[in-house]
Amino acid sequence: MTPEEEQQLLAVARDAAEAAAAELRPRFGQAAQGVRSKSTPTDLVSDADLAAESAIRAVLASRRPGDSILAEEGGESEGGALRWVVDPLDGTINYLFGIPAYAVSIACEDSSGTLAGVVLDPSRDERFEATRSGPPTLNGEPFAPGRRAEALDVAMVATGFGYDAAIRARQADVLLRLLPRVRDIRRVGAAALDLCWCAYGRFDAYYERGLNPWDVAAGGLVASRAGLEVRDLPERSDEPAGTVAAPGPIIDELTALILG
Repeated sequence: MTPEEEQQLLAVARDAAEAAAAELRPRFGQAAQGVRSKSTPTDLVSDADLAAESAIRAVLASRRPGDSILAEEGGESEGGALRWVVDPLDGTINYLFGIPAYAVSIACEDSSGTLAGVVLDPSRDERFEATRSGPPTLNGEPFAPGRRAEALDVAMVATGFGYDAAIRARQADVLLRLLPRVRDIRRVGAAALDLCWCAYGRFDAYYERGLNPWDVAAGGLVASRAGLEVRDLPERSDEPAGTVAAPGPIIDELTALILG
C-alpha cells in the first residue's frame, strides 16, 4: 500500500475517532447510564462505550463499507482484506469514575500488521497518529521524544493490571521485582494512552499482560514509529500474553525482569 493510501485510511480513522469523542465528551462527569459488568464485576461497560462505538461504525460503514471490523463491544464483522480494530473507550473505569485519562483508539490493518492508527485523548485534545511508513504525529505535527532512558534504573515504567484477582496477584510479584530496579512505576489505566505517552517520552517503557488487539493496534504503531521496540510477552500457564514497549538499550533487561 502506498503512503498516500495509508494517509487516506488515517483520515477515515481520524474522522471516526472524532465522531466517538463527540459522544464521550458531553457524557464525561455525568451520572453513568447503562453500566454493567463483562468478564468480572470490575470489568465494566456503559452506554457511553456503546454510543461511541456506534458512531465509529457509522463512519466506517459510510467510508469503508467493504472492510471488516473488530470492536471491543460489538465483536467482529466479516469483510475484505482490511480490518478496523476499534476501542471506542479505552479507560472505561477512569471514565466512569470521572478520571480524565481515557481515549478512543482506532487502527486499520492488513495481513502484515497495522497500516494506520489514531489514539484520540478527548480530555487533553491530543491526537496521536501514525502510519506504517510515516512519522508519529501529535495533533498533526511530527514529534521526536526529547529523551530516552538508556539505563533501566532511571526508567519511568508504565503498566496495567488485569481484572482477575488471581492474575493481579501474579502481577504484584512482577512489581516486587521491578520496583527496586527502575526509577518508578505508573499505572494510568488506559493502554492506548500508555503506549502513546511512552512514544512521546512521558514514560520510558510500558508493559502489560491480558491486552486485546484493540488495546494495542493503534498505540503500538505510534510507539514503533517513534523508535521504540514493541514486543510480545508470551502466554504462560498462569499468565495471559502481553506487550512490552521500550527503547532498545533497556528492553532486554526489562523483559527479563518481567518474565522472572
